[in-house]
Amino acid sequence: MAKNAEQGTNVEENKQGAVVDDGMVTIKLPLTRTEKDDVYVALNGKTFLIKRGEEVRVPRGVAEILQHSEEMLREAIEFEAAHMSKD
Repeated sequence: MAKNAEQGTNVEENKQGAVVDDGMVTIKLPLTRTEKDDVYVALNGKTFLIKRGEEVRVPRGVAEILQHSEEMLREAIEFEAAHMSKD
């Protein structure tokens, strides 16, 4: 089994030598002074409780949900900052 460092995914070769992706990625959610709680994510009826500060393997879709959540939070903070300065 080989690890794709760019995406944090594990891939392996099947009997024909073709590379097969297992659909899982390794992530690590930061543990900070203000964010210590585990993170709950639901995907297609399955739930995941992700521990902060540790590397965990999750389905790619869970990692995408967390990434989109971070992007939306960043946009909300930028929007709020832009509109607060106009008052």
